[in-house]
Amino acid sequence: MKKLFFILLAITALSSSGIIIAPPAQAGEDAKGAHVVAYYFHGTMRCSTCHKLEQYSKEAIETNFKDALQSGKLEYKVVNVEDKGNEHFCDDYQLYTKSLILSLIEDGKEIKWKNLDKIWEYVGNKQKFLDYVKAGVTDFLKDAQ
Repeated sequence: MKKLFFILLAITALSSSGIIIAPPAQAGEDAKGAHVVAYYFHGTMRCSTCHKLEQYSKEAIETNFKDALQSGKLEYKVVNVEDKGNEHFCDDYQLYTKSLILSLIEDGKEIKWKNLDKIWEYVGNKQKFLDYVKAGVTDFLKDAQ
């Protein structure tokens, strides 16, 4: 119990300082029921294409899934994997570059995840990128019913 308290205290302190630590299944997420987390993972050094990947991902999610975001069925999180405490994501999702990962959480446990790896292929065609992300998120949200 003490360990959980200190972990939650550390997460609260880091979150309020602007550092995001978001394990795939955080304590308390089971209260939301089944839901989807869309993670955009990046490192500290970022080029213009990397920023565009994040921008397009955010736009696709916020434009197409306002209701799901407001209800908590969908979350969008931007995570720097080089920040202390976030390194585990590289192993969790076999990350080797900037990535958009969809994670289905049920009863506080990750049930499945998918790397939307074609974002790199579609970054030069915004509409194709937006449609690809929309389709991926839609499929995952069906499983969160």
